[in-house]
Amino acid sequence: MALRTKWILVLGVLSALESTVRPKSSADPAAPAVSVSADDSAASSSIAKDFAAAGTSTKPPAASADTNAAPELSGNATGTNIVNTNLAMADYFINVRQPEKAEPLLVALLAGNIPESLQKIALFKLATTVRDENDLPRAQTIYTQYTQRWPADPKVPEILLRQGQMFRAMGLNDLALAKFYSVMTAALALKDDQFSYYQSLVLQTQVEIAETHYYMGQFADAADFYQRLIQSADPNLNRRQVQFHLIRSLSIIGRNDQAVAQAQDFTTRFPEADEVPETRYYLAQSLKALGRNAEALQQVLLCLQQQKSRTAKNPELWAYWQQRVGNEVGNELYHEGDYVKALEVYVNLVDLDPSPRWQIPVDYQLGMTYEKLLQPAKAIDTYQAIVTKESDLGTNNTPALKAVFDMARWRINFIQWQTNADAVDHSISLSSAALNSTNPPPASTRQ
Repeated sequence: MALRTKWILVLGVLSALESTVRPKSSADPAAPAVSVSADDSAASSSIAKDFAAAGTSTKPPAASADTNAAPELSGNATGTNIVNTNLAMADYFINVRQPEKAEPLLVALLAGNIPESLQKIALFKLATTVRDENDLPRAQTIYTQYTQRWPADPKVPEILLRQGQMFRAMGLNDLALAKFYSVMTAALALKDDQFSYYQSLVLQTQVEIAETHYYMGQFADAADFYQRLIQSADPNLNRRQVQFHLIRSLSIIGRNDQAVAQAQDFTTRFPEADEVPETRYYLAQSLKALGRNAEALQQVLLCLQQQKSRTAKNPELWAYWQQRVGNEVGNELYHEGDYVKALEVYVNLVDLDPSPRWQIPVDYQLGMTYEKLLQPAKAIDTYQAIVTKESDLGTNNTPALKAVFDMARWRINFIQWQTNADAVDHSISLSSAALNSTNPPPASTRQ
C-alpha cells in the first residue's frame, strides 16, 4: 500500500478516536486535552477498594479521600496531596500490569485544574497506559496531542520512538520509519546535560530502524544498519540479537563471506546461546555456497554432535535445527556426488531421533548412498533392516512410511537382480574369452 494511502487510513482512524481526548473548554486553553466520562469517574471512585485484591506484595499508596472529585490545586496543599496520591496509585496499577485501573485515575486528574507540569506527567502516563491496554490507535492520538501541545518538551523524542514502535506493531512500517527518523532529528535539540539520554535514545532508534527493515524483508538495508550497529561499543546494545539478525540477513542476500565471518564470531562469543544451532545452519550453508564443503561438513557434524548439556535447555529447538542442517547439507552433498561426506552426515543423523518416522527415511537415504559407493551388500542390509521394522509399527504405520517400506523392498529386489545380471554377464564374458582362446579365428581374418 502506498505511503499516502496509509496516511489517509491512519488519519481516518485517529479522527474517529478524537472524541476520547479533547479540550476541557475553549475558554480554558491551559486545560488538559482529555475528557472524563461518567464511567471513568465511577471507576476512579472504586480504585482504592481494589488494592487488597491486586495480588502483589508491593504496598500501594493510600487512596485520596475523594478520588471521584477533580482536584483543584490553586495553592491548596490538600489538592496537591490528592494529585500526588492519585499519580502514585496510577503508577502502582501500571507496575502491576492493571492498566484498566490506572486509566480512570489519570483521566480524572486531567479533567481537573492541575498545573501544566502535572498535566504533562498525567497525559504521558495515560498514553502509556492506553498503549499497555493494546489500544494502539487511541494511544497514538494521545501521544500526538502531547507533542502538539509541548513540541519542545524533552520527552518528545521518546514519544516519537514509541509511536514508531506502535506503527510497526500496526503493520504501518513506512509510518514507523518516518517516526524513527524524526527521533534522530528531535534528539538533536536536547540539552548537553541530557547527553547520555540522547545516546541511549539514538542507539535504540537505530536498532528499531534496522529491525523494521528486517521485518519488512528488506534484508540488504537491514544488514547495512546491523553492520553499523555491531561496530558500537555501547554496553546497552543487545549485541547477541543484532549480530544474529545480521547473520541471517547476510545469508539470505548471499553475502556469504561476511555471513561466515559473523557466524564464526557469534559461535565464539555466545557458545551457549539458543541461536547457535540456527547460526551453524547459516554458517554451513554459506560455506557450502563458497565451495568449502569440508568446512561445511565440519559445521554440520559440530551441530549434530553438540553436547547434551547444551541441547538440554531447549531440546526441541536444537532437534529442529540439527535435523534441518543435517538433512539439507547431507542431501546437497549426495546430489553433488560427494557420497563419502553425505554418508558421514547421514550416519550422524540417524541418532538424533529414535522415532520410526525419522529413522526410517534416514536409513533409506543411507542405503541409497551405499549403492552409490558400490557397496550393494551394505545397501541390502540397510534396506532389510527397514523392512523388518514394518511389522513393529502395526497400526502406527503411515502412508509416507508405507511408501518407504515399498521402495526399500523394491531396492532389495533390484540390487539382487542387478547382482545376478552382472554375474551372468561376467560368466558369459569369461566363457567367450575362453572359447576365443581355444578356437582362434581363421588365418584369413588375422591382421
